[in-house]
Amino acid sequence: PQDGAVVEPLSGVAQFTGSAFGSAAIWQYESLKSRVQTYFEEARADWMDKMRPQKRGDFRKQVNSWWNSLTEGQRTVTGIIAANAFVFCLWRLPGMRRIMFTYFTSNPSSKALCSPMLLSTFSHFSLFHMAANMYVLWSFSSSIVSLLGCEQFIAVYLSAGVISTFVSYVAKMATGRFEPSLGASGAIMTVLAAVCTKMPEAKLAIILLPMFTFTAGSALKAIIAFDTAGLALGWRLFDHAAHLGGALFGMWYVTYGHELIWKNREPLVKAWHELRTKNAGKGGG
Repeated sequence: PQDGAVVEPLSGVAQFTGSAFGSAAIWQYESLKSRVQTYFEEARADWMDKMRPQKRGDFRKQVNSWWNSLTEGQRTVTGIIAANAFVFCLWRLPGMRRIMFTYFTSNPSSKALCSPMLLSTFSHFSLFHMAANMYVLWSFSSSIVSLLGCEQFIAVYLSAGVISTFVSYVAKMATGRFEPSLGASGAIMTVLAAVCTKMPEAKLAIILLPMFTFTAGSALKAIIAFDTAGLALGWRLFDHAAHLGGALFGMWYVTYGHELIWKNREPLVKAWHELRTKNAGKGGG
């Protein structure tokens, strides 16, 4: 059973990560294609809006105005935040408790091993835990999406969730502490580490102590030191193994992974393009 608790999740990590990056490459291809096709439609819609009499206090227009005021990164993580909020609400339903503990917490002794690796990344039992994680994700969203682009970011974020959970699994197996854990912290540590690695001189501050500033590089070193100490000394306040796994993955990805994985997506995109062209030809389109 112990071998299965490591081998099965490791296989799941490899399959899911490959699928995430493959899907992101195809998504990017379709997105670029769609932007070209809809450019004139959007221009026409804007012109029609100007011609129509404007309604004051139109709620839909206010929502559209707010949405358009967001950065691409903020728009990208809005869906992730909504998913976390939905799962948080599920925890409040008594009838869902057994399902939530089985599939939305990660534990190598659970009967479900692979699906919780991803689902636990969107799962928070405490409102403060969720709010803190989502605040950090929102704060770094513009930087990470500017760095990677929307599609690549989603692939990295989802992969980070399963990779950080797998590191947590291994640590739990090594120490014999089979405790359930949950939260987006591992994936968010990947985002934070990626941005801090690429922009080490950027200035950061703590929300409650804005007068104290420090560089992103220093913050990353302090976080890694804290989680390494927590893992070595057996602290149980956080899942230090998941945090450390997420941070190391973020550092590795922006240093080497982008070149090894994302920049070698062309064969897949080319195959997808040929498949789309062939199907369009058969359909007469």
